[in-house]
Amino acid sequence: MDQHQPEKVTPLRPKRPCPECGKPSQRAFYPFCSKRCKDVDLNRWLSGSYAIPGRSIDEEDGDPA
Repeated sequence: MDQHQPEKVTPLRPKRPCPECGKPSQRAFYPFCSKRCKDVDLNRWLSGSYAIPGRSIDEEDGDPA
């Protein structure tokens, strides 16, 4: 390989916009653009703003309603 030509490096992760504000993501905070946006998202998870839908408790017990 020619020493004067830089190697082409393929990034490990595709560039994506920050899910909070839409700015370009930064490697240190991926997929977010900053510590602030990362912390905002974490706070939403911890406060219960985000929820993963599931079955109701009645359906899980197998008891007819």
